[in-house]
Formats: sequence, structure tokens, C-alpha cells
Amino acid sequence: MRIVLVTGNYNHIPDGVSLTLNRLVGYLESIGAKVLVVAPTIENPPIHHSGTLIPIKSISAPGRKEYRVSVGLGKVKKTILDFKPDLIHIATPDIAGFQALKLALKHQIPVVSSYHTHFSSYLEYYGLSLMEPLLWKYLKYFYSNSVHTYVPSQSMIDTLKQNGVKSDLRIWARGIELDKFNPDKRDLAWRQEMGIKDDEILVTFVSRLVWEKEMDTLRSTFNALHNRDLKVKTMIVGDGPAGPELRETMPDTIFTGYLKGEDLIRAYASSDVFMFPSISETFGNVTLEALACGIPAVVADAQGNKSLVVDGYNGFLVTPKDADAFTTKIMKIVNDSNLRIEMSKNATEFAGKFTWDKIFKELIDNYAQAIKNYQK
Repeated sequence: MRIVLVTGNYNHIPDGVSLTLNRLVGYLESIGAKVLVVAPTIENPPIHHSGTLIPIKSISAPGRKEYRVSVGLGKVKKTILDFKPDLIHIATPDIAGFQALKLALKHQIPVVSSYHTHFSSYLEYYGLSLMEPLLWKYLKYFYSNSVHTYVPSQSMIDTLKQNGVKSDLRIWARGIELDKFNPDKRDLAWRQEMGIKDDEILVTFVSRLVWEKEMDTLRSTFNALHNRDLKVKTMIVGDGPAGPELRETMPDTIFTGYLKGEDLIRAYASSDVFMFPSISETFGNVTLEALACGIPAVVADAQGNKSLVVDGYNGFLVTPKDADAFTTKIMKIVNDSNLRIEMSKNATEFAGKFTWDKIFKELIDNYAQAIKNYQK
């Protein structure tokens, strides 16, 4: 199988999209597939990428210089055609993704797409809500021309259908390495080094620190917890543009900065409650990682999140942007040790369903179907 992957994120920023796609390419090559990755890049990228990367021209995203925006495929179109792909997989509906779609349609190459970012939910954070109808018009056109569109969760499929996307929508979930992410990585000595007493409950948030992850709700909730007479510590793992203001306005919260590998896993497993207020997730990798480490999750009741958290079983679903509701649900877990223990056990059990090997095998089966059923 010869596959071209066209994506806006691959090695220039270590976000969930990049990490997932690198893992996919590594898996494809391990089973003998030939893969060509077409994506923007930078000098000295933070990710040591998998596979053969063909760089395309890009510019810094307006207001978010850490992200790159492609300006098109240019001469790489010929490189793609010379590769003679059996399938083109487009991960980002940007300019390069649109041009790759047109190239595939013109040359009768099966094309599939994957939906990683819930773009419409970002518009309000940048004062662009009026553009939402136009965005959905474009997305409906884009995905209707894909043989399949792979979506991380059923709740996200439901959202796309509600907005008129009529593609063949199929679930491509995310996996977890259970040998790495598990409760055994809890480290009491590390907690003490971080200033957390043995009888204190640690509430943790993990993500890039960007306002569209609902940082205002996070800040209000964490500050409210500190104003209660509770043995609670709060911790933020990650960094980003919102970091400086959050550090200044959340003096009682521990900020670890960006963590990866064993350091990240230890931070998860050494926590007691996970909070994630974002409403822009298509899946929620960090929530799955927390659950695998046995940490009950209190998350916004939104697409992506509600495919991972079963309310009252392995955490709680909370009305989006409602800091009082988040505070109440977190306090419920903090104040009830039996509930905390039960939810921790349920969290680990639930996460056990998500193994990368099973998920990638299902995706390869879908690739094969897309190639076989493509009507030229």
C-alpha cells in the first residue's frame, strides 16, 4: 500500500494531531506500507518525525506564531503524482489540503480525510463567529468529496452530522500505551518534592495553555477550590501563550511547564482528580491518558469529552463554561474517598479499551475498503 499523508501539523509543534499522525506513519511503515508525508516544517523541529517528510511552504499563523499555515503544494504536486499513491489521506482542510483534494479528484486517486480539530469552536475566541456559516459550507464540500472521513469519537460524528456533513463518517479513535500510562507510576516522593502533602488532594490540568482551551473556566475553578476550606492542591502541566497571565493570576497553583515522557506520566499518576474544561476537543487525548493512570476526570459536557467520561462512573460531565459547576463536582470527588477509589478503578478499566494496535488495524481495514470501493 502506497499512501500520501497531507497535513498542516506534523513535526513543528508537539500537539495531539502531530503525535497521533507520527504514530500512524510509524505503524504503517512497520507493516510494510510506503508513506510520503507532505507538511509544513521549521528549522530544528521539536518532534523527531516518522517517515519521509516532504516540506511545503508555510507562514506563521496570525496571532499564533508557533503554528504554521501552508500556502499550497507548489511543485510538490508532481512529487505526489510520481510517488503513484494508492490513497491520499488529508488530515487538515487548509490550502494544501484543498489542493491535495483537487489533485486526487483530477487524477482519480482515492482520497480519505480525518477530522482532528473542531475549527468552528475556535472562532469565538478570535472574534470570528460571523464566519461560522461560511466555514461549515466549506467543510461540507471538503468532506463530501472524501471516500471516508475518520472522526475520533461518536459524539464528534453527531456534531458533524448536525451541521450537514454528509460524508461516510467512520470512527478512528485514539489509543493509549497502557504499559506506560497506568496507576503504578504514582510517586509519593515526587508529590512531596512538589509541596503536596500526603493528605492533600491534587487536582490537575494538562494541555497547551491557550485561551480556547477554556482557561478562564480553569482559573475560576482552581481559585475557587483554594478559597474553600479543603486540603486541595492544584497543578497545571503545559505551557503556551496564556501561561504568563495564568501564573500571575493563579498564585496558589503549581505550574510545571511542558512535560513529556516519564515526567508527564508521573504527573498524571501522582494526581487525584483531572479537570479539563475545553469544549473544542474532537477526542481528548489528555483525558484518556489521565483515565489510564486511574485519575477520575471532570470535563466539559461537549463532543469528544463525552465519549470518554461516563457521568458518575469514571468522572463527571459538567455544563461548559460553568466554573461553579466544575467546582461542585470536583469537591464531590475530593470529599468522598470511597467515590474517588471507585472512580479510579473504573477509569483504568475504561481506558483499557483503547489500544493503538487495535485502532490502527481498524484504520488499515478502512483504507483497504476505500481503495477497493473507489469509483473512478
